[in-house]
Amino acid sequence: MYSHASESLIKQAREIQVSELQKFYSRLMKMLQGKELGHDTVDSLQRLHLILSATKYTRTLPLELQKRFVALLSSPAEQHQVLSAAVLRETLPLTGQELNYNHQLNSHAAGLLLSQVGRTEIERLSLLLHYCETCIYKTHHIILQLSKKLVDWLRYASVMQGVGTSSGGFFTGPRSRQPVPIAELDGSVSGDFFTVLCVGQGFTEDQWMNVYSFSMLRHWLLTYHSSCSTTVDADDRSEVDGSVVSMVSATSSSSRLLPPKERLREKAFQYCQRLIEQSDRKAHKKTDTELQKACLVEAVCILDCVCVEDASLVYRTFPCIKALFGRLSSELSYARVLLPIAQFYLNHGEIAAVDCENVWKVVFGRFPTELFNDPFLAHELLRFLRLNLESIELRVPQYTRYFPNLLKFLAWDSPAMVDDFVDLLPSMVTTGTAVELLHTLLDLPCLSATLVLQHRFRHTQEKNCFPQQFGDTMDRLSTLHELLVEAADWPRVTQCARTVPVLLHVFFNTIVTIADEKLLAHLILVMLERSSLLLNIPAYIKEIHRVFSCHLLRLCKLHPSLVVNQSHELLEFAGSTANVYSKEELYTHVVWVLGEYLSVSCDSRCSVSLITSCFEALEAVLFEITSSAPPTGKVCPAPKVINTLMSALAKLASRSHDLIPRVSLFLSKLRTVTRSGSVAWCSDEEDLVAIVTRGEELWSLLKAPGVAQSVLTPPPHVIAPQWHRDTNVALPLQLRALTSLTHSQ
Repeated sequence: MYSHASESLIKQAREIQVSELQKFYSRLMKMLQGKELGHDTVDSLQRLHLILSATKYTRTLPLELQKRFVALLSSPAEQHQVLSAAVLRETLPLTGQELNYNHQLNSHAAGLLLSQVGRTEIERLSLLLHYCETCIYKTHHIILQLSKKLVDWLRYASVMQGVGTSSGGFFTGPRSRQPVPIAELDGSVSGDFFTVLCVGQGFTEDQWMNVYSFSMLRHWLLTYHSSCSTTVDADDRSEVDGSVVSMVSATSSSSRLLPPKERLREKAFQYCQRLIEQSDRKAHKKTDTELQKACLVEAVCILDCVCVEDASLVYRTFPCIKALFGRLSSELSYARVLLPIAQFYLNHGEIAAVDCENVWKVVFGRFPTELFNDPFLAHELLRFLRLNLESIELRVPQYTRYFPNLLKFLAWDSPAMVDDFVDLLPSMVTTGTAVELLHTLLDLPCLSATLVLQHRFRHTQEKNCFPQQFGDTMDRLSTLHELLVEAADWPRVTQCARTVPVLLHVFFNTIVTIADEKLLAHLILVMLERSSLLLNIPAYIKEIHRVFSCHLLRLCKLHPSLVVNQSHELLEFAGSTANVYSKEELYTHVVWVLGEYLSVSCDSRCSVSLITSCFEALEAVLFEITSSAPPTGKVCPAPKVINTLMSALAKLASRSHDLIPRVSLFLSKLRTVTRSGSVAWCSDEEDLVAIVTRGEELWSLLKAPGVAQSVLTPPPHVIAPQWHRDTNVALPLQLRALTSLTHSQ
């Protein structure tokens, strides 16, 4: 019962006339426009709240006045915040177009928004989410309130259809508008609570809020889980009726006894379980089938979230997830759903002690093999790998063996996928996969061509020609290249070819950090062999040779003993005159490393006979290319090739003095031959002058064998020689200075 004075005030508030109320609004508006709000303003705010709350009707404030109240919500004075929130709570909320809540929210403003959330004000719910993310430690009670509302919207929405829009007709009457139960997508009457997969002629407001709540549930759980502190958890418990309920909740199955946080988690679990059950129903419309898939994706992701928050739910959830995987794993049309299932297995499979191998066979094996041309799946799968790479390397060690399948995404759509594979490729490089991975990268353009053919004609002949294992398949590679000769200018193939050098750099940068010398020696052998076995795209071949040259040089600088280990293969490559014309870049670097690192100072196993063998092989090539014109259809050797050959011979001779007369004789003949004029093996006069100048410098230097050896042989255990920095073009300043001294003598 109110006192007599209170009843009198309430009666006056109820009986106030419209004209008097409008005058009061005007006076209050003027007060709120002032710079400072005094006691009179506070009294007027309290009076307005009494007027609005005393009547059973909800009033609408003038627009400008209501905007003033909204602005007052961010006042530094908490009393003003409380009063403005109280007034606005008693009025009809304005729409988002008329009123903007995008100012800095506080707890009172957030509470006001929460009280006004409805289907037509759903944007306010988004504002609340943003507010709770940024101010969670200050206003966690708002989180508890919103969690309670989410529980109600998710679990206790009406199970009767809303009154739909009439189809028209003169005789449409009340009987046709009687509410009926909601239905499932297969047309049967729903026997459980409402979800987003229920259908009807119309929806009630709480059913719309059910849909909206589900759409933002995962984001809310992630934010709530990551931001809540122990203080919030303590306040969660305070929402339950004391210690008695706390003890009961430990043994009771009723979720109503749980704190808001745990209760929302439980209802989310139940909602997603129901969605999974509903997804097994045969939908009548194709659009509804797509809706089922989308809801399955979201449901599995939400179940993953709640299991991350509460590991005890893993054991309740896994039977459902396992059954869902068994039902969908053979259906490629459900690939989008299987990725969240794979995420669930990755996150929780170890806890539940389940075998995940079948999941990885589908995701890493079957998906890339059969759905390589699905851009959405490719993006999602590669994103899954990037986000979970550390966990995958730890928990799915067999992941690396699936690289031939995964690279099909890259072969099909290289421009869109190259950035992903630049990040992922290092994880695929192991001592066990290195050799096969290098072959696979080199044959990516071939793979691209075969995928195009497979997609166009669905033929398997070309597909079967693509080698799955390497070592004894070089003959098959030649056959494959012949079959695909017409594919060299296909757009997908040329785009793929342009990405291979980038990935090769990533590959070699990774392998040098994990491989031993035995593996590196094998990779050098692969580079030499595959330099002749590439799909016939001239620009591609040239670029691959450039990459090989770069990393051959790097490997030999890091491990000079590799030159002795692979001396037979390197000499065989360098002793082929054909390589001078077809593999100029790589040939030049092979000759350089032979001349630079075939030395006792680099490897004690380097014998005189090995040096002599190398000298004779290079001497024969140099003599051949400087004695005749190039083969038909070939251009003259570049000056750097001839200069590098002469430098290598001089280096080798400086380490075995018996060879000095032979190289000196060649250099003197070279000088004599060029004096007679042009030569067939060099078409440019300036190039010829550069070659002759190099020859004279070397010839002069070899006159002093002791000096030549100190200049031309790198000191032991020095990766970057200090004296001789031969860059295949010209001798350094120190060597030119020594040459001038020998001339002066």
